[in-house]
Amino acid sequence: MSNIAVVTGASSGVGREFVRQLDRGAGGPLDQIWVVARNAQALEVIAEQTATPVRVFALDLTKRSSYECLRDVLDDEAPTVQWLVNSAGFGKFGDFGQISEEDEGNMVRLNCLAVVETTYHCLPHMVAGSRVVNMASIAGLIPQPGLSTYSATKRFVVDLSRTLDYELGPVGIHVCAVCPKFMETGFLASPGDEREVRRMTTIGYEKPADVVRKALHAAVLGRSTCVTSPDMLAASVMAKVLPASWVMRAQDLLFTTCAGE
Repeated sequence: MSNIAVVTGASSGVGREFVRQLDRGAGGPLDQIWVVARNAQALEVIAEQTATPVRVFALDLTKRSSYECLRDVLDDEAPTVQWLVNSAGFGKFGDFGQISEEDEGNMVRLNCLAVVETTYHCLPHMVAGSRVVNMASIAGLIPQPGLSTYSATKRFVVDLSRTLDYELGPVGIHVCAVCPKFMETGFLASPGDEREVRRMTTIGYEKPADVVRKALHAAVLGRSTCVTSPDMLAASVMAKVLPASWVMRAQDLLFTTCAGE
């Protein structure tokens, strides 16, 4: 029986970095890495650059047929899923009414439903020691006006991860929600409201390689949440004790001041 890692959103950005670090042995020995994303060409390039054998799944995770395809292959081949990394996702900046209905719906489908479905189908193939890493965001811990739907989807990921970790802990499977701030990845390639992007990214960026290294370490330790930057860890603690309206006003003032507006 082969030991595998399944990585969604693997064609670029943080998903691609997870593949790199898992390939280098950061998560232990693997027989295969299964990479999932829409961009088949990018996945094939990753396969050529990776020492560990790679299985390419060019799937659109906003479509139900994609989960069925993954489920069928898992059931037919019955590998042991040592790692599941749910990193597929996207966000649009701007007030809720400014974003298209299609984008709002697809954020929920990709950021929430894809995590649920992929985890559901991988879980029967996991054993004690298996790990699930769900890419959330600091927006899942601190409400983010201008990223309303995205922020809500990431809160879903955080809460799902924490409760699943509690449920599965007794059998030795752990689930970790990773909560970075912005990273210079494809997430910002077509963000929507450019002004809002400039304001919100004045707090700085994290490097995908650092985020992935911290995420894998936290998952190995069995932590259910990993906030990857010290400043955001402090902010998330404050958000727990202050009223949400105060937190949002403070953020707005911070972004405006830092952006020089």
